[in-house]
Amino acid sequence: MTIDQILDRIYVLPEASKISLKEHITEVSYPKNFCLMEADKIIPYVYFIRKGIARAYATTAENDITFWFGSEGQTVISMKSYVEDKPGYESIELLEDCDLYRLETENLRTLFNEDIHIANWGRKLAESEMIKSEELIISRQFKTSLERYKDLIAYNPDLLKRVQLGHIASYLGITQVSLSRIRAEIK
Repeated sequence: MTIDQILDRIYVLPEASKISLKEHITEVSYPKNFCLMEADKIIPYVYFIRKGIARAYATTAENDITFWFGSEGQTVISMKSYVEDKPGYESIELLEDCDLYRLETENLRTLFNEDIHIANWGRKLAESEMIKSEELIISRQFKTSLERYKDLIAYNPDLLKRVQLGHIASYLGITQVSLSRIRAEIK
């Protein structure tokens, strides 16, 4: 996806504001397995995925728990760092070679003060990230693992082709054995 398409999906900016915002965005590429963000560190960037896929996870004593996947067109952000300038909870690992657009948070904050349209764009970005978090919490609390898997098939079928089943199982909050049973049941 182009940066224009990604920015417009969040909130359509007047052309002058979009040009001003894009002046602060650079393209970067990182290889598969690269750790884009580390838990317990302040992340001074917001990323947008041009090409590739990433996962967010938290590490426990026993394993990693995946709670988010992002692919083309999606935002990669540590909300704790973005909003409070404090260390984030999550680590972000690239599951494929990725081409990303990178925006320094400090530059974005400056633009918020200079341009109301960009400030509104930033508000819409935060709102959309909040909705994603809310949907995840509701799904985990009120849906069965079978329902969560069916949602994955319905809304993100591409993930099943691009992501290891161990990560999918972790995302669904189940073991890989349980995921195999669910997959066999659905076929």
